[in-house]
Amino acid sequence: MTHETVRAEDFCGTRPVVRNVLAAFDADATRRWFASMGVTLKREETGKLFPTTDRAQTVLDALLRRCDVLGVRVLTSHRVHDVTPVEHRVCDERVSRAGSPPGARSDVGAPRWRIRHAHGTLVARAVVLATGGRSLPRTGSDGAGFAIAERLGHRVTATVPALVPFVLESAFHRELSGVSHPVELETFVDGRLADRRTGSLLWTHFGVSGPVVLDASRHWTMARHAGRAAEVHCSVFPGERLDAIERRLLAASGARPRASLARVLAETLPERVAAALARAAGVDPTTRLAELSRPARRTLARHLGGLVLPVARDRGWNHAEVTAGGVPLDEIDYRTMASRKQAGLYLVGEMLDCDGRIGGFNFQWAWASGYAAGVAAARALADDPMPPAH
Repeated sequence: MTHETVRAEDFCGTRPVVRNVLAAFDADATRRWFASMGVTLKREETGKLFPTTDRAQTVLDALLRRCDVLGVRVLTSHRVHDVTPVEHRVCDERVSRAGSPPGARSDVGAPRWRIRHAHGTLVARAVVLATGGRSLPRTGSDGAGFAIAERLGHRVTATVPALVPFVLESAFHRELSGVSHPVELETFVDGRLADRRTGSLLWTHFGVSGPVVLDASRHWTMARHAGRAAEVHCSVFPGERLDAIERRLLAASGARPRASLARVLAETLPERVAAALARAAGVDPTTRLAELSRPARRTLARHLGGLVLPVARDRGWNHAEVTAGGVPLDEIDYRTMASRKQAGLYLVGEMLDCDGRIGGFNFQWAWASGYAAGVAAARALADDPMPPAH
């Protein structure tokens, strides 16, 4: 649902804008808001906050109940095809309004927007675009919102899958499927270090996943989309440089010359990982440490401390948890999420060029930006003072 501690540094986006949006509705506000709907949250060891029921349905049910109490109409199967400005006042036109039956007379002021959907048209004085990005298109977030924003004068930066697993070219990872362990990943773009992070990596039948891979993925996908060279290097000894790893092997050789390479490495690494990396370096895992030549030791150190993962591609939109890219943050007013291109239009969540790391951060961006837009839209229509976050 969110994370115990949320900072602008947890996001890729214009930091001052992100910081101000998050400050207006922080993680504590999210907890209070859901508590008011009967949803209590619990903290996991990592700082992630989940509903105490461990059921997503709990959250959905609470939101729908609140909509029902407030008289909010949720129109399902009304796929929106376009949103266009209304050029003139509509006073007597018989239209279908959100919250009014078809054919009701317009009596609440001048609509600014005409929304064309699968079953006709409705008009509105304010529109919040909350369509999501392109990730998980089976849920409806297939990028259609970006096309609407572009037609309304907004730019959309390149959009690529983020928080997405990698598919590897070589087959050695298949024998490691299901094994998870801490690593350090470095992403190089055009030969220069673009990102470095430490976390848990999960080997899978198709390649690699896990929190550290998902967090690093946007740097690789962005670079490849731009036609730039990108590599991901993996160290199974986080924080240690290659010379330190070689000294580690040399010290072990002096202390236990008759011990096999596999046995010594398995004291630090999962046994299957130790054996697979040794073989990838061209070294028999059963080799005694005293028999390991200096060139072989150096090659092994490079594989342990900087294995180049043979990334063939990311796993695609169907497996991406978030979209990197979108409408630039400088095209919205961060205090209200209002468009700087169109009056009465608001953009929130994954529509915007802001994406967070894994752990509830993208949900917090959704709650915070959605709160700001909802309050601002209501205030603009009713001229009520902005209520406190709760």
